[in-house]
Amino acid sequence: MPHTLASLVNHTALKLTVLAGEDRLDAPVRWAHASELIDPVPYMEGGELLLITALKLDAEDPETADRYVRRVAEAGVVGLGFAVGVNYEGVPEALVDAARRHHLPLLGVPRRTPFIAISKAVSAAVAADQYRAVTAGFEAQRELTRAALGAEGPAELLARLASHLDGWAALYDASGAVVAAAPEWAARRAARLAEDVARLRERPAPASSVVSDTDGDDRVELQTLGTGRRARGVLAVGTGAPLGTAERYAVHSAVALLTLTTERSRALQDAEQRLGAAVLKMLLAGEPDHARAVAGRLYGGLLDAPFRMVVAEPVPSDDQPSSGKLPPALEPGGSPSSGAGVVPVLDALADAVESAAVRSGEAVLAVPDAGRLIVLVTDGGAAADACTAFAAAVEARLGAGARPRGRNGRSGGGRETEGLAVGLSAPTGPMAAANAYRQAEQALSVARRRGRALVEHEDVAAGSVLPLLADDAVRAFADGLLRALREHDATGRGDLVASLRAWLARHGQWDAAAADLGVHRHTLRYRMRRVEEILGRSLDDPDVRMELWLALKATSSQVGE
Repeated sequence: MPHTLASLVNHTALKLTVLAGEDRLDAPVRWAHASELIDPVPYMEGGELLLITALKLDAEDPETADRYVRRVAEAGVVGLGFAVGVNYEGVPEALVDAARRHHLPLLGVPRRTPFIAISKAVSAAVAADQYRAVTAGFEAQRELTRAALGAEGPAELLARLASHLDGWAALYDASGAVVAAAPEWAARRAARLAEDVARLRERPAPASSVVSDTDGDDRVELQTLGTGRRARGVLAVGTGAPLGTAERYAVHSAVALLTLTTERSRALQDAEQRLGAAVLKMLLAGEPDHARAVAGRLYGGLLDAPFRMVVAEPVPSDDQPSSGKLPPALEPGGSPSSGAGVVPVLDALADAVESAAVRSGEAVLAVPDAGRLIVLVTDGGAAADACTAFAAAVEARLGAGARPRGRNGRSGGGRETEGLAVGLSAPTGPMAAANAYRQAEQALSVARRRGRALVEHEDVAAGSVLPLLADDAVRAFADGLLRALREHDATGRGDLVASLRAWLARHGQWDAAAADLGVHRHTLRYRMRRVEEILGRSLDDPDVRMELWLALKATSSQVGE
């Protein structure tokens, strides 16, 4: 408990008397300071008991006394101690009146009580208070440590912390979700701070902020957890008043302990990442039995049920279109850390998926690779749902006005953000993992072309092939294939392109196609011979008919972006 003016008045050895401000003696005293300056305010910090003899101050002049008392009161001085019998035989009435007028406690200091005695009393009380705070902080640290090592882990730690603070505490995971709170009702209050937590997580760790709960009287402090530049979690504590020394010790201890429990060592993370890359490499190489043996208990459960393959990339990306080969990290001699590394939006996706998996008790395998993220998630599980929800949130954010950054890092306008493209395979098992990877890559390619955040392979397989023809390479091929026919038509010597389209649309039926064109069937036969002569290809070949039909579709107005 902080030292107050009342405790000084009750100090029997000091013999202080109260002359004004009797109702304000509960004010805490940070220090006692003696000064004879006419204006000591520039040297005050607030919370002091100011000791004076009025050596240079005309304390009997009402105007001078009023100006002096008003100035020191506004500066945060909590009380005046006036030496009786030094420069004045008694305490001037003008000074007493001014103290009462400005509600500043005025204490009479008898001649036999030196100012140094008051300073020593305040210093001893401050030191005792600090010792009690440190002792209480160490005791809190011991209790929190025991709680962190117990079976309930963070939940019990938060309960002990909330008790020490006489408030509440909540823990957020790396995705910003509330994973534990104490007391239980605090979970609802913590959920309202989601946006504040999200803003804090965007800052380099370690970071902290103080926010106000608009629905209550809480003062809430947020502290990031983790030793790296990216937060592995956030601790929130809510109290009715600013934290004292003992409470601050307890919060710092909780941050350190929660960091130890939520932040795995870099070596362990690297080992798990390499193990995951090895398991994925074996699956894609068609060696499911070896993959199971390597996966062990860490990833083994994931291979016992249908899973989905996820391939995600940031948008835009400087990567070249996929060749369909294995990713570099999964090639012999490859490394999960090769390439440009995982960009922030993929970090956030990995956090969301892994956090959902932890909360539901699922296994998840995530391998960052050269600017991509490859993930195996249980079909229909919480991690798969988290991936879908995350992509939907990114798409909604972009649709609300945020724009992806260009290749030079600049936005075309509006709020800068980073887009995402995700391809999701159909449910599969270990034997068909390589096929699932191809499905995910195909879905990813469609997602990028359509400007979608997530596309499932089932959507690609069930939809029309026509949207796939919007690719620039396909259009270039189509333009080259039909160029000679279009140049012929441009001379006004016939309408070979329209005739070819009608003939193919009618599956080679001469009469029906000729009727559509409004020409005689012999005219149509002549035009088709000219098509064969100009292209140097036979229309009897089904592959040729297929290529020409797709070329016509790819260059027609029916194919959108």
